[in-house]
Amino acid sequence: MRPVDLDPAPDALTRPERLGRLPYTRKHTKLLLGSGTGWALDAMDVGLISFVLVVLAQQWDLSTAERSWVVTIGFIGMALGATFGGRLSDRFGRRTVFAATLVVYGLATGASALAGGLAVFLVLRFLVGLGLGAELPVASTLVSELSPTKIRGRLVVALESFWAFGWILAAVIGFYVVPKGDDGWRWGLALGLVPALYAVVVRFGLPESVHFLERRGRDEEAERVVREFEEAAGVPPVPSRELPESPVAPAADLWRDGHARRTAGIWIVWFCVNFSYYGAFIWIPSLLVAQGFDITKSFQFTLIITLAQLPGYLVSAVLIEIWGRRATLATFLVGSAVSAWFFGQAGNDVAIIAAGCALSFFNLGAWGALYAITPEIYPTVMRGTGAGAAAGFGRIASILAPLSVPFLLERGGGEALVFGLFAAAFVVAAIAAFVLLPERRGVALEA
Repeated sequence: MRPVDLDPAPDALTRPERLGRLPYTRKHTKLLLGSGTGWALDAMDVGLISFVLVVLAQQWDLSTAERSWVVTIGFIGMALGATFGGRLSDRFGRRTVFAATLVVYGLATGASALAGGLAVFLVLRFLVGLGLGAELPVASTLVSELSPTKIRGRLVVALESFWAFGWILAAVIGFYVVPKGDDGWRWGLALGLVPALYAVVVRFGLPESVHFLERRGRDEEAERVVREFEEAAGVPPVPSRELPESPVAPAADLWRDGHARRTAGIWIVWFCVNFSYYGAFIWIPSLLVAQGFDITKSFQFTLIITLAQLPGYLVSAVLIEIWGRRATLATFLVGSAVSAWFFGQAGNDVAIIAAGCALSFFNLGAWGALYAITPEIYPTVMRGTGAGAAAGFGRIASILAPLSVPFLLERGGGEALVFGLFAAAFVVAAIAAFVLLPERRGVALEA
């Protein structure tokens, strides 16, 4: 391979610095596809439950409160999974925890297809949530730590875009499989076994984070990973300046040493975005049915709305390295707020689809920017812990959101009030993002 031209290097670089100065290569494509496939399978499971819930409500004669708990119990698991998964990734490695999460939620999803009653189904949904919650912050941290500095944010947004593919796949399964016969929902959930099998690919096909390996004193492994990326780029190795081995930082350090402001900001954004996203998208199929649309029509509308996620990610990926993280995130959050308000006012097919697509576009573009900035604001010794804690705190909102929708609807609030509340949450998130978070575009990760 022809050597590439790089900026002149000093006599010695740290291994993360050697990685950060490289151009994009086929190794990064392999990393992105490998991590993204796991991400898409995660999204497929989260999205599928919104379709399964509509059918289960009829077959098992579920009350509104019982339907809410089917969703909420999964988010309780996700809150715990995100919090402890990030911490475990700082201790045992990003790749190892990533693979383990796929096994946990894949097996639990497959088993839930065999559930014969609500109690067993709820237990399995909790286990699914544990795996799902842990995977997302760990996978985004892995990709962030192995990406070139100049396009790090863009690659993490690209990783997040796999969520759209997974959600679209869920919508396709929901449209073509779930409504077909009494056992359609079981066949849909049975497909959730795929992540458990894919864990083998993650464990043996993806590299471990160089940041993590160096911090744990595994210098030979770190050097091997860096040289593989350098060879793919046609860049000769340079002498490395060793980083000292260091222990995992106490979780309390998230609120010390100048990190308190950014921790408060990222927690607020995660909370508000989770509340509005899951409150809206988990309930959209059921809300459409409640408006008089049949299940097939409701699922068709949801599939169309879901397709708008892809251009949202694309635009976010472009702007995040031009405008920066904060400006991109805040802009997409404001767009989400406006779209949510209009969706609450929509009264016909065209208005529902138009407002829904706009909400999907802006909300998922905001998610991409949020996942890009989260691991960047912390040093290596607490990066997994920080990302996981923010995601875990955000999942508290995803627990509250599914419960708040029926509460507001049953008290005559109507969809206008529900989506007005979501719009307000998006505005709060936009303000917190722009005021409290640091801008990390083009800045190397803190070692």
